[in-house]
Amino acid sequence: MVRRTGLAAVSAALLAMNRTLEVRDVLQTIVSSARELLDARYAALGVPDGAGGFAQFIVDGVSDRQWKAIGPLPRQHGILAAMLHDATPVRLDDVRQDPRFEGWPAAHPEMSDFLGMPIADGDEVLGALFLATKRCTPEQRRAAGGGCAFTEEDEELLGILAQHAAIALTNARLYERSRELTIADERARLAHELHDAVAQKLFSLRLTAQAAATLMDRDPVRARSELRQVTHLAAEATDELRAAVIELRPAALEEDGLAATLRAQIQVLDRAHPARVTLEAGDAKPLPAAQEEALLRVAQEALHNALRHAAADRVTVSLGPPPAGGGAVLRITDDGAGFDPEAVRGAGRHLGLVSMRDRAQAVGGTLTVRSAPGAGTVIEMEVPGV
Repeated sequence: MVRRTGLAAVSAALLAMNRTLEVRDVLQTIVSSARELLDARYAALGVPDGAGGFAQFIVDGVSDRQWKAIGPLPRQHGILAAMLHDATPVRLDDVRQDPRFEGWPAAHPEMSDFLGMPIADGDEVLGALFLATKRCTPEQRRAAGGGCAFTEEDEELLGILAQHAAIALTNARLYERSRELTIADERARLAHELHDAVAQKLFSLRLTAQAAATLMDRDPVRARSELRQVTHLAAEATDELRAAVIELRPAALEEDGLAATLRAQIQVLDRAHPARVTLEAGDAKPLPAAQEEALLRVAQEALHNALRHAAADRVTVSLGPPPAGGGAVLRITDDGAGFDPEAVRGAGRHLGLVSMRDRAQAVGGTLTVRSAPGAGTVIEMEVPGV
């Protein structure tokens, strides 16, 4: 592979850092981009944990086997600690000759020339980048007297990269925080649904059980009928609880993928409601995590509307690639009461449509709603993928 240099290399590194919003992916991209940009053999990025250690320590240029042999995460000491505490760059021809050098584990690769750069957001040090062992051509090696070292230009380039890394890392942290808040919102929504559905069924179950107990002696036949109703209500409450538990497991989306997660939730909803709920999943390719989560949440909101408000007999969810290819199309179709979208918007009753549109737009997608009184509803969301 031909190594890019100059402005093209810097541009490629900055684009790579802003291509993802997962914190760990951002950290790994920063490390890999810095190593490629400055043509170093080794690169690392340490994020302090506030207690003298590192919350995360990402490396590039060291194999998994080597990293495992090195041992646990390093503590903040020596030059690493100085980098984080002083928030100033460090450039050395031979790190082993620096008085702050305190050695490294036996399995650690040998390193000489060193370049360290803090990643800071204002006065807050978010982390520090470390590069070691500059690669060079035989001609450069001869000109340098047998060895290579990082230059002042390298330090300037890494400084530019670190400034943009701070922005990318801050954005990623804000994104993860927004996801946490979204999950909290979903939990609040589920709590409300549980109150409306499960709590009411449990209340009915209690009253029916009390009625059966009262009738046991004077009307055994009617008492048995009431007990059968108790069994039915208990089964419904169990299905409602199971549906809520599945919705509260965000890990299922990451572990199983969008289609499998939708299928599991739809199977529970199909059992818990009189309406027939089905999924038609085509050959959709994996999508960025943010898009898959947005599609899942829109599907949940649309299913909630169809099952709770539209009195639908049949709800169909389809997921597959768009006609032009790339990305995915989610479609939720029901044969329920339907509504006039314009009239609903004018009356201020959105049935979650504003939230669904916001979710779609946040991941670069579009949301289309087609409905009419007595004609059911179709909600379609399309995302572009990567």
